[in-house]
Amino acid sequence: MDDVKIGEILRPGSTYEQRAREETVRARFWKTARKAAKSIPFLDEVIAGYYCALDPATPTWVRGTLLAALAYFVMPFDIIPDFIVGLGFTDDAAVLMAALNAIRNHVTPAHREAAKKAIENLDKDN
Repeated sequence: MDDVKIGEILRPGSTYEQRAREETVRARFWKTARKAAKSIPFLDEVIAGYYCALDPATPTWVRGTLLAALAYFVMPFDIIPDFIVGLGFTDDAAVLMAALNAIRNHVTPAHREAAKKAIENLDKDN
């Protein structure tokens, strides 16, 4: 996956697009996170990014970038469909890593703590 495609995916989009992405992410995030838990070694950062994206105190452009990446993550059919064992989440991981690197300074200790607690619960659910 090249930088141009990742850059296109990570465009924050309009207010309408951000709202639609947020609805999609809220509806599908946890189910997808459970599936991807063994495939994405930095899932704790992804979950912290999820909390950052939903935090109204997060700057709009950061929320937009994260929501774009998270929406890509939760959609089952993308460049490499998620159901392909061993490869399905590789494109998602690349997009998520790019987004998280771009906004790293906006993920707060509170987002990371919420992610830590969520991972503990995610482990209990399995």
